[in-house]
Amino acid sequence: MAKVYERIADDIRRAIRAGELKPGDRLPSEERLAEKYGRSMPTLREALRTLRDEGLIEKQHGRGNFVRRPRTRVLRDNGRHQWEKDRARAPEQERAQTGNTERDTGLEVQDLVFYAAYREVEANEDIAAAFDVPAGTALVERTYRTRYAAETAPFNLITSYLVRDMVAGNPDLLDETKEPWPGGTPNQLYTVGIELDRVEERFTARPPTPEEAEELELPPGTSVILLRKTAYDTRDRVVELSDVTLPGDRTELRFTTRLDRW
Repeated sequence: MAKVYERIADDIRRAIRAGELKPGDRLPSEERLAEKYGRSMPTLREALRTLRDEGLIEKQHGRGNFVRRPRTRVLRDNGRHQWEKDRARAPEQERAQTGNTERDTGLEVQDLVFYAAYREVEANEDIAAAFDVPAGTALVERTYRTRYAAETAPFNLITSYLVRDMVAGNPDLLDETKEPWPGGTPNQLYTVGIELDRVEERFTARPPTPEEAEELELPPGTSVILLRKTAYDTRDRVVELSDVTLPGDRTELRFTTRLDRW
């Protein structure tokens, strides 16, 4: 049998899903809700906490509880890398019209707010092993954040690494002001004679750190998906390494594997 707070949460959840309470609507005060359901404040607050944990409502300090606005969904599939490589040698005008974020979200370039920062760092043991270079090798560390202009949280948190000497032949690849780069990393690498051969992606999941939860604006109890992306060139060298933190409440991962017919 459902507990009292669960029945209250069920009723409010039904109202949200039926459209009786719309995104952005403010719920009645906790006092009025407790009176409506004829229950104590602790019971009512437990029901509201359940709905916040599900990401259906959010509490705004000093204002009350609001129906949470759905965030733009992100569909990441295994066709994205070939799609991006196919555009790497296209004219700049064509490359500038769209990118992987737009492909994954259905948004347009003008809908997005983009941020990039570069710095030179030394490879630690983990990253050096991935690149098969000595620890301390100079890297270009690139931090990216992209968000929908109508929202405040980025779609993900990206830190990407390139071996500095491998890309230094094109000074623009060391300059963050050249971002957003039409055609992304495949085109950047193409400018220094590197062709991508394959991309390996490894996924794990865990609870977010407090900093990740704050920046990604995650509902309580939401996990993050961690992606380690390793890009290899046609000489079997690792040419890019990316660590991507994906919010579990808005990211869908879809993989289609074509099977040989008998």
